Amino acid sequence: MMKLGEYAKYDALGLAELVARKEVTPKELAQTAAKAIETSNPVLNAVVETYPDRIEGLDEATLGKGPFRGVPFLTKDVFGHEKGRKIEFGSRLCKGMTVETGTYFLDQLKAAGVNILGRSAAPEYSMSGTTESVMFGNTSNPWKKGYSAGGSSGGAQAAVTGGVVPIAHGSDIGGSIRIPASLCGGL
Repeated sequence: MMKLGEYAKYDALGLAELVARKEVTPKELAQTAAKAIETSNPVLNAVVETYPDRIEGLDEATLGKGPFRGVPFLTKDVFGHEKGRKIEFGSRLCKGMTVETGTYFLDQLKAAGVNILGRSAAPEYSMSGTTESVMFGNTSNPWKKGYSAGGSSGGAQAAVTGGVVPIAHGSDIGGSIRIPASLCGGL
């Protein structure tokens, strides 16, 4: 398994290149990301669910062959539905809701080869400029605990800036990517 400091130095394309050159396996990347989640999430509160079948139980043959093959990825808990998985929109009203039909967007992510390890935090129904919910609590800025990571893609941005995953799903209508990028120093 890679050391966390080494892992966090790579962007998504860099990790994909390591996989392509067989210097690291997708499973090793998944395990390293899981260690990063375990280490950082108690402070960040950026990840609301992980998928053990995509970490310890990863069947690498299920990954797409696209340019991001094996790269750890998180989907926002608002959109990017995957059949058979939970999507709760950060809301107690949707707690435990399981998706019956996946989205084309998620199919395209899988084809690109990313390894979707879980869901990132989002405010209830993505309706806030901060990532806080009664259901999951507040997501912290990776630079200063207790300060806002912004929203609504704050969980995704905090996870990327905090070195948990090199790439994550964000969506933006009224600043939901731009606000977290501004507050967390992301691009």
